[in-house]
Amino acid sequence: MTEPAMNIEFSLFGEKLREHCGIIELMDDLGKALTTNPDMRMMGGGNPAAIPAVQEIWRQRAAELLDGNESFDRMLVNYDPPAGNPRFLEAVAGCLNRDCHWNVQPDNIAVTCGGQTAFFFLFNMLAGKFADGSHRRILLPLTPEYIGYANQGISEDLFTAIPALIEEHGDNTFKYRVDFDNLEITEDIAAICVSRPTNPSGNVLSDSEITRLSALAKENGIPLIIDNAYGNPFPGAIFTDATPIWDEHVILTLSLSKLGLPGTRTGIVIASKTIIRAISAMTAVIGLANNNIGQALVLPLLESGELINISKNIIRPFYKGRADHARKSAARAFGHSTPYRIHAIEGAFFLWFWFPGLPICSSELYRRLKQRDVLVVPGEYFFYGLSKPWQHSSECIRVTFSQPEKTVTQGIDIIAEEVKKAYRG
Repeated sequence: MTEPAMNIEFSLFGEKLREHCGIIELMDDLGKALTTNPDMRMMGGGNPAAIPAVQEIWRQRAAELLDGNESFDRMLVNYDPPAGNPRFLEAVAGCLNRDCHWNVQPDNIAVTCGGQTAFFFLFNMLAGKFADGSHRRILLPLTPEYIGYANQGISEDLFTAIPALIEEHGDNTFKYRVDFDNLEITEDIAAICVSRPTNPSGNVLSDSEITRLSALAKENGIPLIIDNAYGNPFPGAIFTDATPIWDEHVILTLSLSKLGLPGTRTGIVIASKTIIRAISAMTAVIGLANNNIGQALVLPLLESGELINISKNIIRPFYKGRADHARKSAARAFGHSTPYRIHAIEGAFFLWFWFPGLPICSSELYRRLKQRDVLVVPGEYFFYGLSKPWQHSSECIRVTFSQPEKTVTQGIDIIAEEVKKAYRG
């Protein structure tokens, strides 16, 4: 007997989350390439490298957990409180207070199922539609900004963004700066949000820029959200001076992913106790509790301070070396005849290419590169929330250098070939 066909309709929320967007395309391409095309050069995602010395540490920690039957069983069998394991929260507070000289308490900290989940909670608790009928938005003071934020709003029009100022340097590089002259905190702004280092460009907002943004947020009684997934004190994938900051009006997020543990899905939020209580409640409602494995693996390294040493002495030099190699590969591949610029590589895992006057859009360049087994991310996805189109957005691509050096060299050579073809028409 044939079952009757279901007429399934999705709610507005369901339609929004299932619609095509940059982060879905990115993760779908990455997943398919990993399982069906082993020859694909994976130069689009933010996946960390498998740094041998760091991976050995995680293997040792896993063995230690297995040797301690009680610890292993507790990790797998027990639910933690929604905010996270109390000992882990103590360890995070101790680490930040020692290394950054803050005064963070365990109840200023909550664990989430990855940083992406943390931002879904934060954006939708602070912005969107309110009971009085008003609508508030998140201000992105420097665009381009992280692709993963773009479609997280339950309500529409969640972001408003300011195009970055562009400083061009003589060595085929450029740098983004916050355009403070055009930065206005209107009544509908619920929070200011930046990533530092900035994903996609690797830009690191200076201490003076962060201090000024913090002051603006505090003056207007709104939070400053800082996405610190690549930054200090861990994982430390940052190559310039940048002082971490925190205050009662600052919401800082950290992650275990870029330590080489993306599969543990462990995000960390440091915020006021009011924000932390709300995040904990959301975790309880949506997921009951968080993943225990990442917290258990990292715990003793946080308590001893060893995690900071790993970040400074292994992770940072590794990615700095990869960044230098990628920059040299680009200079060789593009030469002096092709218009190209790379954002100053100040942190994270990416080369952010800008091709001024590119005759094709970056989405078309992405498609051509994909046909040649090179996956990048087109720039258009990173320029949401703008009040009017910006030509610069279609002239950029994000390329990761966390892959093996041979893969990066081959990928950059193919990118240069396709860009040269595009300019020649």
